[in-house]
Formats: sequence, structure tokens, C-alpha cells
Amino acid sequence: MRKGFWLFLIAGFFPLAELVAQPATAPVYNVRTYGASGTGKSNDAKAVNDAIDAAAKAGGGTVFFPAGTYLSYSIRLQSNVSLYFDQGSTLLAADSSAGGRYDDPEPNPHDHFQDFGHSHWHNSLIWGENLENISVMGPGLIWGKGLSRGFTTREGWERRGIHAGPYMWDGGANKAISLKRCRNVILKDFTLIYGGHFGILATGVDNLTIDNLKMDTNRDGMDIDCCRHVRISNCSVNAPNDDAICLKSSYALGEARATQNVTITNCQVSGYDLGSFYNGTYTRKEASQVPDQEGPTGRIKFGTESNGGFKNISISNCVFEYCRGLALETVDGALLEDVTITNITMRDVVNSPIFLRLGARMRAPQGMSAGALRRVTISNIIAYNADAHFSTLIAGLPGHDIEDIALQNIRIWYRPIDSPANKIQTTVPEYEKTYPEPQKFGVLPAYGFFVRHAKNLRLTDVEISFLGKESRPAIMLEGVKGAELFRIKAQKPAGTPLMVLKNVEDLRISRVNELPDRTWKQVAGESL
Repeated sequence: MRKGFWLFLIAGFFPLAELVAQPATAPVYNVRTYGASGTGKSNDAKAVNDAIDAAAKAGGGTVFFPAGTYLSYSIRLQSNVSLYFDQGSTLLAADSSAGGRYDDPEPNPHDHFQDFGHSHWHNSLIWGENLENISVMGPGLIWGKGLSRGFTTREGWERRGIHAGPYMWDGGANKAISLKRCRNVILKDFTLIYGGHFGILATGVDNLTIDNLKMDTNRDGMDIDCCRHVRISNCSVNAPNDDAICLKSSYALGEARATQNVTITNCQVSGYDLGSFYNGTYTRKEASQVPDQEGPTGRIKFGTESNGGFKNISISNCVFEYCRGLALETVDGALLEDVTITNITMRDVVNSPIFLRLGARMRAPQGMSAGALRRVTISNIIAYNADAHFSTLIAGLPGHDIEDIALQNIRIWYRPIDSPANKIQTTVPEYEKTYPEPQKFGVLPAYGFFVRHAKNLRLTDVEISFLGKESRPAIMLEGVKGAELFRIKAQKPAGTPLMVLKNVEDLRISRVNELPDRTWKQVAGESL
């Protein structure tokens, strides 16, 4: 009887276990079923949008792209729908020769506060507005071959000396993925190349996850604009001609909305030649051969669009190579505050490894005043072969100090400058209203750190060296109030002061090279 009892239990258990282990199959809408050819020769946009419509009408599901090449114009996302690109599938952005057109850019009464690309969303390869619960996933490829880099006419840009198409054609598009006022969004696992002006533009998106993307693109990789609760992780972005991962807070939504509660972790950014990250060659042009003439970009940046501000942001465990350094900028009247950045390595940085800028460009509605940049901690940074033309640059404005900045455990090796000595500036203009870029300040009078208009600055466990000939002091503080330098080791050029102070108040140094520990209440000018 006991044996029969156990046989009864076993016979009853396995069918039940099998039932529990098999979840209900989610609806899948194969784009081939709706007429997509997948040959790369015919326009598959209607078939893809029909599949999305069917999924949305059924309450949601996955629109599936099997292996093949899908030539397309605008794809319109809908709520509760996922696009899934299988291995071997390519979504190919059509150009004017394919005989169709993308959706027209929608009107925006606030488009004069930011450029055309930031101000419109419908003129994109994939776009969604006022949606929830959407995703673009899978290991396939999105190739923005037919997208514009954002330039509207060849003649207008060539007059400015820029020869960097493709240019916008009537009915064209300039973004690979564009989202406006959406929530609960996942972008994961795909590769994106040649994304146009923006590979990804997310504006006013809440609860956004971006994970495990590979991008090799001809302008910005991803712009996270006026978004909240954002997680960016495990992404590699090569963007030689513009920024790789860029946080913004424009006025494109008609309101000053902050980008806040953001984490960026385990990412790599670079400025290799376009396409060489994707094909694995990782080649590099000389900085003078890059289209914007200021060297490759490819960095992590806050700004320049900065109407709504940046709050409560953490960046960690990221790698920069052959690109510009970390840039935190607020120049249009917004707050930039409560930021921690840690565990960053950089190699072959083409301008300032760390750039903090409070400016007054004021590309904003009337009545706004200069904003504030405060409460930023940057730690555990190694930067090798950084460009010493620009040093680490922290610059506020007269009457608007950058406040409460802590830099700790920083190690930077600067390569020698190639400019003649007469190019080194003795007086650095404020450049209050210019575009905020280290290049605009010229060759700075300190090779390591140039800090101006700052309050409550702490440098702790900082070591800086130069890799060749150098004639400038390591550190210059100008218009700084309340600074503490502790355990600083800086290589000192022969016959040159280690540090220069101008109009500095409440300064304390301790264990700075061989200098004696000292405190100043106020100093108009002194070289140490």
C-alpha cells in the first residue's frame, strides 16, 4: 500500500509541476506576417506599423523582427508594445532614393530655445509620444543610414565651413529613436550605428532603463532630456563627432523640467573614427581631422541645454578613451546640484579631463537669471595623457560662484602642450555668454587645475604630473572663497611656482608638496 501511495503522488505531481513551469505564451506579431519583405529593397514601414497596430489593439505584445533587413520610414510606437530585433535582423533607415518620407516634424512654439533636433520628435525612424510600457529590445541592429546629422541644407552649412552630411531632405528624419512624455520604457541589447543627430532622444520620459547598448554614431549617442528616474548601464557609445551620453534639460516641452534621479554605471565612451568601434578596428584620426575641429567628442556631459537643471545624479565605473573629458555645465539659468561621480578611468583625453562650468548664455525665456552649480563630489579618477592646454577647469561667474565641490583621490598625467609660450594666457576672459567648451578659454595659465569663482572647494589626495616639457604652475586659484587643499602632490616645472593665488579668501593647505602647512584669511596675489 505504501508503494501505491507514492506512485499516486508521483503521477499527480509531475503534470501539476509542468503546468506551473509553463507560463502563458505572450502574443508575438511577426512583421513578416504583416507583409514585411526583410530584403532591404522594399519599404517595410507599413507592415511594421500594421503589426504594431495589431499588438496594441490586442492589449499589447511583442512585434518580432526575424533575421533580415527591413527598410523603413517612421515607425510609430504604441503603449504596451515591445519591438524585438532578433539576431541577424537590421532595421535600415530609408533615404530619399527609396521614394517615401518620414513623418513631418510636429509644431513646437518653444523651438527657438533649443535647436531643431531637440524640438521635434515625429521626424524619426522610431518615435513615440504620450505612451507607457514600451520597449525596444533584442540583439539586432538599427542602422540609421538614411538619417540626417541635423543639417537642413548643404549651402547653409558649407558657408560655415562644415562639410559633414548627410543633409536633411524634404520628408527626411534626423533621429533613430525619439520619445516624448513617455513612461516605463526599456531600451536594451541592440546595436545602433549612424543614428543621425541623436541616436536616442528621450524628452520628458519617466522610469527609463537603457541597458547593454552598443552605439557607433555620427553625432550624439543618447540625449536624456528633462527625464526622471533613469538608469543607464553597461553601454558602449562611440561618438567622435558629438557627445556620447548627454544629460540635458531643455525648454522643448514648454517648461523648465529637471533631469533628476539618474544613474549611469559600467559604461564606456570613446571618440574612435566613425564605424571603427562597430567593425572592431578602433582607428583614430588626428584631432585636427575631426569635423568640428576641436578634436573628437565622445564623452559624458551635462548640458548645454540647461533650463530645468540636473539633480540627484550618480555616475560610476565608467571608461573614457580618446575623447573629451567629463563635463558638467549649466548655462541657461538652471540648478545643477547633488551629483556624485566615482571610479572613472580616462586615456588620451583631448581636452579638460574635468570641466565644471556655470555660465550665462541664457538661451531661455526672459526673466531667468544665472543658475547655480553646487554640491558635486568627484572621486577615484585616473586620467592618463590628458591635454594640458586646458587643464582641469572649474569656472563660475563673477557674483555666481560654483559651490561645495569636492575632488578626492584624483590622479592625472598631462601630455605637453604644443603651443608656443606666447599663446599661454596671463588673463583668461570670462566668456560668460559663449558656448561652454574648454577650447573657448584658450591655453590656460596652469597645467593642472585652473579654478575661478568657486566657494567651498576641497582637493584631497590629488596627484598631477606632466609627461614632457612644461613651464606653467600646477594650480591656479582665482576668486576662490573657502578652499582646502590636503595631501596634494604636483610635479613642479623648473623655475616656476607650484601654485598661484589671486584674490583668494579663507585658504588652508596641508601636506602640499614640500610647502609648509599654512592658512590665509585673504590674499590678493601670491606665488608659492
